[in-house]
Amino acid sequence: MTKIYLNNWDSKQDVINDFFPEYREPKYKGELDNINILLASYTYWSYDGDAFVLFEKEGKLYEVNGSHCSCYGLEGQWDPEETTKEALLHRINEGTLGTHFGDNTFKNELLEVLDKL
Repeated sequence: MTKIYLNNWDSKQDVINDFFPEYREPKYKGELDNINILLASYTYWSYDGDAFVLFEKEGKLYEVNGSHCSCYGLEGQWDPEETTKEALLHRINEGTLGTHFGDNTFKNELLEVLDKL
């Protein structure tokens, strides 16, 4: 499956850099080395940002959500939660997952990823 990096991210390294800035690198210790990122989106407007990462590890799906305002970033917010295709579809169809103030930021791409699972 093709990895999808959207908005302000173009690679796994971008994800690592934002969640684990250089000054926190010792805490990172390869935590993201053995994961398969399926979709990662980071949108940044003025002083605030929202991030979503969906990844696969050892046959299970996980998601990470992060946000910030002002001069802070995503550091310290890498907290994977196990999820399912069904749970994500429910949040898309009945909620606002993949949108920001009504704008589609990654909803269509996430639907494509889920369709291939």
